[in-house]
Amino acid sequence: MTPSHPACSPLAAALASAILLTGLTFATPATASHPTALPTSASMASDSAKAARLDALYEQYWEEMLEMNPLAATYQGDPRYNDRLPNFLSEDYREKSRAFTARWLETVEGIGAEGLEGQDLLSYQIFVHDARQELEGEQFPGWQQPINQFYNLASTVVQLGSGTGAQPFKTVEDYDNWVKRASQVPVVFDQAIANMKVGVQNGVVQPRALMEKVVPQLDALIKDDPTQTLFWGPIKNMPESFSEADRARLTADYTALINDALMPAYSELRAYIVDDYMPHARATPGMDGLPNGDAWYAYRVRGSTTTELSPAQIHQIGLDEVARIHGEIRGIMAEVGFEGSLQDFFAFMQDDPRFSFESEEALLTYYRGLEDKVDAHVPKLFSLTPKAPFEIRPVEPFRAQSAAGGSYMSPSEDGTRPGIFYVNTYDLPTRKTWDAEDLYLHEAIPGHHFQLALQQELTGLPKFRRFGGQTAFTEGWGLYAESLGKDLGLYTDPYNYFGYLQNELWRAIRLVVDTGLHSKGWTREQVIAYMLENSAESETQSTAEAERYMAIPGQALAYKIGELKIMELRKRAEDALGSDFDIREFHAEVLKDGSVPLDILEGKIDRWIAGQKA
Repeated sequence: MTPSHPACSPLAAALASAILLTGLTFATPATASHPTALPTSASMASDSAKAARLDALYEQYWEEMLEMNPLAATYQGDPRYNDRLPNFLSEDYREKSRAFTARWLETVEGIGAEGLEGQDLLSYQIFVHDARQELEGEQFPGWQQPINQFYNLASTVVQLGSGTGAQPFKTVEDYDNWVKRASQVPVVFDQAIANMKVGVQNGVVQPRALMEKVVPQLDALIKDDPTQTLFWGPIKNMPESFSEADRARLTADYTALINDALMPAYSELRAYIVDDYMPHARATPGMDGLPNGDAWYAYRVRGSTTTELSPAQIHQIGLDEVARIHGEIRGIMAEVGFEGSLQDFFAFMQDDPRFSFESEEALLTYYRGLEDKVDAHVPKLFSLTPKAPFEIRPVEPFRAQSAAGGSYMSPSEDGTRPGIFYVNTYDLPTRKTWDAEDLYLHEAIPGHHFQLALQQELTGLPKFRRFGGQTAFTEGWGLYAESLGKDLGLYTDPYNYFGYLQNELWRAIRLVVDTGLHSKGWTREQVIAYMLENSAESETQSTAEAERYMAIPGQALAYKIGELKIMELRKRAEDALGSDFDIREFHAEVLKDGSVPLDILEGKIDRWIAGQKA
């Protein structure tokens, strides 16, 4: 996985962080101004003029979006609006958001796609695709469910205000900006409570199992002493360059902010959830327990996978993939002479000491050795590679306990920071040698580093594409990259090849249990049992995963569906082009335009195949 891209559509990508705050899906900005008037026919005499006109509109859209979504600007590193916090959860904001999206869609569609080619056509298709999808989602009342254990707006606020997140605390102005922004937090919390009350009336409530996890999250943040809260971090770490007068004023301001605004708001939210909301939380775990839940889930599935696949179709794909991968693992068992069941083999792979690293340094040395090995084979498969440098680092100790086994951070746009593959060395016995090769291919080269660094280097693209992303494409590419291991000189050891199969299996299982949970009436316990029976995961991990799928329905489907689409398109190209098929050029075509919805990727590859035949 990588934290560098959101799960929502590119058009709404800049709002990913705001979505974490609000719990809304595909939130889109409001603006009081109208897009610039449509061009006349005379001004569109040439296709290049049309493309230039659209580029100017995309830039205008982006600027208005950032102004009206100040959290999105903060997370993008734009400091202009760091003192603002609109009430994202209000009815007024939702209506303005809808009008904004509709107005921009009408403007862009009014210009039309005729005559556009290449990147210009893709930008048009993506913008229209995502705007239409956002408007379709307006019918579903996600705003009535603003909080769960995964999207806890209280946790997001404290991440901003702790001094370790996106909100900067380097200057006196930065400190004052947070006081102004945080003073609006009680308004948003009050709106969350009001929205949840509407949800209770309408039966649009969260599963009780999830809300039971929210309460301890809130308890960990509520303190009587402001100096013991995470919001005190900026004061504790105040720059020495600040004057004594500023230090004294800011200390007083932060004490008052925490005591008089933030802690009362947190306490009120906790009291409402425990005393009023929890008794109404539902016993059903899936979206099929909500009003119009089947249609709502189908919509989320389309958004996550960027396909028209139905939940039933995806469920069957998952069952078929689990069976296929189990067969391949049994082949590994026969190859190494293992006798016993699949579960016996899973236990052996987890418990045998030969698969453990002796030290953190040994683990890092192993991963760094993979870089040279893979790089030697990259030219056989890739003609297009990023210019940005790349390095491997251990996950910092302060976040290692809760971090994933591996993650990727994109290089900085100005070139001062390389792409970074973070390897987690915490709890060393759980970090297996057989899991290293596939993890490197997914997070580093040719996975996320190739795809995300290349996308960032596409300086001619509209910002909504450069800084956006589709989970189905980005994670699909990461999984596809794992499948290239043998061609890149890896998986020569059958146990290492098992590592690839185990990770592919886990993504296939997600297709079964997510759709089972939300469209087939599966219980939380049934989901956990299926994962334990069919994979090597522990009960603790399986429980956490089941509750993740309950909290963010459909999101986990994107990974495997994206991988399968890329594999399908590669086979289509191989069959159509025969001996003229060039794997290097196929990979270049997939990557050269950045992240795109899978249906748009399919059209792009079909055009490329036709061009290769010509």
